[in-house]
Amino acid sequence: MTAQAATQDLAAVIGLEVHVQLETDTKIFCGCSTDTADAEPNTHTCPVCLGLPGALPVLNEGAVEAAVKLGKAIDADIPERTRFHRKNYFYPDLPKGFQITQYDAPICQDGSLDVEVADERRTIDIERAHLEEDPGSMQHAGGSIDTADYTLVDYNRAGTPLMEIVTRPDFRSADEVRSFLAKLTEVLEYLGVFDAERDGSLRVDANISMVDASEMDDDGDLTEEQLAAANRTEVKNISSHKGAQKALSYEVTRQRNQLKRGREVEQETRHWDEARGVTVSMRSKAEEKDYRYFREADIPPLEVSDWKEEIPIPELPDARRERFRESYGLGEEAASKLTSRKAVADLFEELAEEYDPDLAATWVADNLLGELNYRGMEVAVVEERIDEFARLVELVATDEITSKNAEEVVLRRMLDDTESPDDVVEAEGLGKTSGDEVAEAVADAIEENPDAVEDYHTGEGGALNFLVGQVMQKTGGSADPGQVNELLQERLES
Repeated sequence: MTAQAATQDLAAVIGLEVHVQLETDTKIFCGCSTDTADAEPNTHTCPVCLGLPGALPVLNEGAVEAAVKLGKAIDADIPERTRFHRKNYFYPDLPKGFQITQYDAPICQDGSLDVEVADERRTIDIERAHLEEDPGSMQHAGGSIDTADYTLVDYNRAGTPLMEIVTRPDFRSADEVRSFLAKLTEVLEYLGVFDAERDGSLRVDANISMVDASEMDDDGDLTEEQLAAANRTEVKNISSHKGAQKALSYEVTRQRNQLKRGREVEQETRHWDEARGVTVSMRSKAEEKDYRYFREADIPPLEVSDWKEEIPIPELPDARRERFRESYGLGEEAASKLTSRKAVADLFEELAEEYDPDLAATWVADNLLGELNYRGMEVAVVEERIDEFARLVELVATDEITSKNAEEVVLRRMLDDTESPDDVVEAEGLGKTSGDEVAEAVADAIEENPDAVEDYHTGEGGALNFLVGQVMQKTGGSADPGQVNELLQERLES
């Protein structure tokens, strides 16, 4: 868009290129391990992933299977034959000087994903999804990419299998992008091909254009000619859902301000500097012809037409959400929370088979997720200790401890100190008191608080709650509040 558009109403048009690290044991074209989290730099490499002369790539079957699963999940076309190409560009993290990727024959084409945006269901078209190898990683010492004193290169990541998922320019806001990324992450996790908690497992490049809003049709769409005429700015190196929302909000505002000041928006590639919360110009935007694609001669064409029918996919988030509503009678909000992560959904189902589904839903969706979010802890904690969390719910369901103590004492100690629920109950003496002990505490509370008793009889609403609190204090919180309430009313009315 030119500076002449400054006086017009502007709308953002955004398309995504989402790079997802696939969960395989080895790299996409060699046998080097992908488990590099704690490895010394440049120790998980070989002649193939370093691109040494004479080294030949061999395609990882697991990466292909993961791509087929995604294609089925997004209802994409998976062609009978696909092939690999070399994408040529020179950058320090690309040891061969080219990247093995897929160009005009990707393994997945023309799919879609439904997302919820502001209580409205929208379909985002996915133009393609293809396999490729990851470059290495660069560490900028003493600053960010534009201020560092020097840069180190680690090739441990080079050759890690990636799936690049390219959407149509269907987004009109940063909030929509964040919703899409959350939904895509859900689907990938349910397919078992992606670990959202692995560092660097998801990276986003976004293309943003500002257009005259009046040029859009009633559905907010533009023609191919209008899209081609709009100046596109690419923002690279976004590494999270929240980061995408912040980066795109910043970039849309930056471009809008440029145009309002009568300046043109450059067609360029910009880097998202998360620490400073700004985008920084990197280079002029490369075009397709600049990469000089040509076929990868060392990898034969890939045919999956027969094999793809044998690859099953599991129940996906939307289907599981609907089943939770129908089978367990859950509301929309609870079902959404419980299916947002596969580990959470698995825990709920395990508990719902043994206990009341409403109790299981409350404990997982509200209590457990609430405490995890408060602490900034990952859901992986649930996966590692499912038996212990199931035991905690059992203690509540069988009336061995009160819900209040279970939530405010036991659960918090389990998360903060990694103690088992039974150990916490024993150490804190949280077992429920007997009926005689509760009755004695009720009698003492009435005798010691004559003013509250008088207030109760004159209709003071808070008097009964005060007396319940006194009984709970005397029993160390181990009495059942409902039982205490009933006993107090019986004694006060007698």
